[in-house]
Amino acid sequence: MAKPIIGLDIGSSSVKAVCFKKTKKGLELRAFGMEPLMPQTIVDGTVMDQNAVVDAIRALWSRLRIKSKDVAVAIAGHSVIIKKISVPKMTASQLADQIPYEAEHHIPFAKDDVELDYEVVVEENVAGQMELILVAAKKEVVQDYAGVVRDAGLNPIVVDVAAFATQNAFEANYELDPGETVVLINIGASISNINIIKGSVSLFTRDVTIGGNALTEEIQKQLSVSQDEAEAYKVGGSYDEHGVVPQEVERIIEGVADVMAGEFQRSLDFFLATSADTEVSKICLSGGTAKVSALHRAIERRSRLTVEVIDSWRRVKIDPKLDSGYLAAHSPEALVSVGLALRSANDK
Repeated sequence: MAKPIIGLDIGSSSVKAVCFKKTKKGLELRAFGMEPLMPQTIVDGTVMDQNAVVDAIRALWSRLRIKSKDVAVAIAGHSVIIKKISVPKMTASQLADQIPYEAEHHIPFAKDDVELDYEVVVEENVAGQMELILVAAKKEVVQDYAGVVRDAGLNPIVVDVAAFATQNAFEANYELDPGETVVLINIGASISNINIIKGSVSLFTRDVTIGGNALTEEIQKQLSVSQDEAEAYKVGGSYDEHGVVPQEVERIIEGVADVMAGEFQRSLDFFLATSADTEVSKICLSGGTAKVSALHRAIERRSRLTVEVIDSWRRVKIDPKLDSGYLAAHSPEALVSVGLALRSANDK
């Protein structure tokens, strides 16, 4: 049986790892953990402090006692371009030869500076063309992420895109009607990934450079408190001497949440304007900031859609030795690493 690939989500606020055992009955969770990163270690998807990331990965492997060294990682941000394009119908080998030239028309980077991949989503549309998703990632960013993995003594087997890892994890946990369109928003500390899917096909993706840090920074600035205090206020875990979260904090959070919801709504409006016949049924959130109730309310108010938080463990069998309370508390943050742990070498 193939060795498990560990899902390693290198985010801007923490490193997260998921280890599954794949059985005939489904997925069984063997290990999950998180290791915090100092601010500015990773900025907008770019590794700024390689040693800090390496140390965090090593600490996580040691603490979780993970034996496997094969990992899948994800990248996001301005260094990744995802486009849905149409090309004349051709054979698989012709398409492979043609993609680098096609990419020049759609990607704002030189073709020699990027890693390219693609997936055909429609073999032949009404115009007689093939439709495919084209992904380009800057080689230097891919090499940076692969480099920190190798420096930590591990093997980077798969480099995925965060938006697609989120989709894989969602599909593993939820039944989706083939005709239903759902918005997945993974809200990280500094980057949020938006992926609008219909059935199992991605219709639209966009990375927005706003996340949970915006809330923390605004609380810090307006209340003149430390980053740790601001972070605790954000998730409702810090109280004043009377045992209540100050009303001022709620006001700040609601203000920033409204700005964030506005950013997400702009992407949704753009998609809907270019897909007139598509009706979205709901918005599903993941990431640590998905736990902020003010953000739910702001997104619901602007979108007029149902908003729910994705449960990363919904269809996963949990090893009884694992801390179920810890897993439940960090389920929203785990989604990308869950999606990565579902990957295997040479799959699409």
